[in-house]
Parts: sequence; C-alpha cells; structure tokens
Amino acid sequence: MSVSTVTHLNFRGDARAALTFYRSVFGGDLAVVTHGDTGEARVPAEADQVSWGQVTAEGGFRVMAYDVPSHLPWDRGENAFFVSVRGAAAEEITAYWEGLSEGATIVQPLGPAGWAPLYGMLTDRFGVTWVLDVAAA
Repeated sequence: MSVSTVTHLNFRGDARAALTFYRSVFGGDLAVVTHGDTGEARVPAEADQVSWGQVTAEGGFRVMAYDVPSHLPWDRGENAFFVSVRGAAAEEITAYWEGLSEGATIVQPLGPAGWAPLYGMLTDRFGVTWVLDVAAA
C-alpha cells in the first residue's frame, strides 16, 4: 500500500487560472473536472468552475486546487488550502481517518462519493483541514 499527500489549494473562481499558472512554472500535465461535470453546481454561473484540478509534473511536483462554491464559506486567509491524503486501499484511508478524527470537526463524513469510492473531509484538533480519499480506478 502507498499513500501520497498533496497540497490542495482553495480559490473562489480562480482555480483554473492558478493551475494554468503553476503548470507554466513547473511544467507537467493539467487535469480539471468542473462543478458542472460532477453535477454539483448549485449556481449555473459556477458550472465551469473547478471542482477538482491538479498539476502533476515529472519531477515530482503536484498541486491540487478547486473553486469553493458560493454556498460554502471561504476566506483566503483562513481556509486557503487542505492537505489531501489519497490512497489505493479503503482500509488504509479509514485507519488514517480514524486517527485524524480524534478531537476533529467532521466537514464531510467518510463515505462513497460520485468521484471516489471513499471520500471524507475533517478539520483536525489543530485547525488543519484534511481531505482523505481512495483513488478511483
């Protein structure tokens, strides 16, 4: 089993521009899924905004980003990033979840999601927000 951590940056409408910029600096591949692609767009104007995006470069650079929908709170100085932990095995991710959830605030309970077999989000007792998921096949 292996697990990876990636900085997950949060924006309000600028995720695609930021990812494009980071790709221009670090090279690599850009992948983007929009809120419209996932069926999660509550506001039509946000359908083309980034639900999940990532730049992955050969040298090991990786960064994720998304546009926080307008119905969710967002403050550039308070929740500008998440730490993403992605693994291949549900048992491994569940064990990490259980460890991190001690004293945490659960944002999204760990469970199946439209884009991943297992996904959850929590803010640990130190104020760090973690996104844990099992990579889709």
